[in-house]
Amino acid sequence: MEFSVKSGSPEKQRSACIVVGVFEPRRLSGTAEQLDEISEGYISNLLRKGDLEGKSGQMLLLHHVPNILSERVLLVGCGKERELDERQYRQIITKTINNLNETGSMEAVCFLSELHVKGRDIYWKIRQAVEAAQDGLYSFDSLKTRKAEPRRPLRKITFNVPTRRELPIGERAVAHALAIAEGITTCKNVANMPPNICNPAYLAEQAKILASDYENISTTIVGEAEMEELGMGSYLAVGRGSVNESLMSIIKYDGAGDDSKPLVLVGKGLTFDSGGISLKPGAGMDEMKYDMGGAAGVLGAMHALAELQLPLNVIGVLAGCENMPSSNAYRPGDILTTMSGQTVEVLNTDAEGRLVLCDALTYVERFEPEAVIDVATLTGACVVALGAHATGLLSSHNPLAHELLNASDQSGDRAWRLPLWDDYNAQLESPFADMANIGGKEAGTITAACFLSRFTKKYHWAHLDIAGTAWRGGKDKGSTGRPVSMLTQFLLNRSGQEQGE
Repeated sequence: MEFSVKSGSPEKQRSACIVVGVFEPRRLSGTAEQLDEISEGYISNLLRKGDLEGKSGQMLLLHHVPNILSERVLLVGCGKERELDERQYRQIITKTINNLNETGSMEAVCFLSELHVKGRDIYWKIRQAVEAAQDGLYSFDSLKTRKAEPRRPLRKITFNVPTRRELPIGERAVAHALAIAEGITTCKNVANMPPNICNPAYLAEQAKILASDYENISTTIVGEAEMEELGMGSYLAVGRGSVNESLMSIIKYDGAGDDSKPLVLVGKGLTFDSGGISLKPGAGMDEMKYDMGGAAGVLGAMHALAELQLPLNVIGVLAGCENMPSSNAYRPGDILTTMSGQTVEVLNTDAEGRLVLCDALTYVERFEPEAVIDVATLTGACVVALGAHATGLLSSHNPLAHELLNASDQSGDRAWRLPLWDDYNAQLESPFADMANIGGKEAGTITAACFLSRFTKKYHWAHLDIAGTAWRGGKDKGSTGRPVSMLTQFLLNRSGQEQGE
């Protein structure tokens, strides 16, 4: 799909389709009013007859509107004008793109980017429109023998801006959106891959491909032999029951051109989580291929970063591992020695992500990071607390937490901060080791983050629990590509290029 921006009046657009909005109750947007005047009331006459009410998501495709140069006019219901919010705007764009894809229009000029969304500027509206369009058009069919193709798919869409002065802003928005969308697609493709293909070695291969595609990226792989030498006993224990070797992929992006301290993103990469000896229930276990959503998100963010070529030093860590039951698997009751030297009593082998991450978080100390963000499908408790709408955010550093919350608001990839009070640490006490790997039924997301925080004392750190946001289940099962957009926005903000200035 090709995206562009232009500034022009609707009556001068010669296109396969022109897209304008209609509000409830049958109120034309400014652009639609202009078309109505040119067509001598053709559109308003149709609305009076009840063809379109203007409810959010309603569509009416018109052909050969009098005095209009475009072949088609698509009227899009936008709901009540004063109630048009960010979520509704994205939904309208997605539905519009899907509708256009079915009309036979191979290109279109869209004026929905001129709609008023409270508190949002033209950069945000165009960027969100492009991201929403790419998201709506995504499908994972690489393993299907028969692929469904639209009859005449939409190939180009142009978003209109009110004045020529806003063209550079719109062009930056498109460039940023395309880079982020590419990262999201990478995340989705890797996460959706079945676990018989996507194992730790596959993650490592994707990291190497990224390094081969971009000159300022290098990748190193840490295997089990090196983990043994480093004393990563916790990480190694989790993967012991699998025939697939645990591999940690280190992706270094050198964009600053100096030795400034890097930002580090650490992604949980459990390419399949059976629960180990503490075996999960069979229903829905196929979705445990998504337990590497954190690593997929980090890989996607690194891809978007490389496309944007931001002036930062960033390191992405994909903590690849597979948690399987076998005669060699680690057990409840085992006591593990982590790379940090701290010991952990295993009470549940299905709380394995934190055991992999804690060693990865100790490993990244060597980079003397500016800040570390770990991303993980860590706890079912986060799904209970926040559902599928918000990522859980916990941090020991308030400024970093505020940066991430701000990035989540800007990107629309929402997060919600949970407390990380010392009071919760008591739940992790063990009579036999320095700590247990679970803290009981209560506040599971928080106690998991408290566990990780014990390995992050040497740098500023934040934790993103994406258990509820990384994928959708049911008939629309698939990776969401989150939190690539939030992480990339965070990096854009850090680089001072949140809108390309």
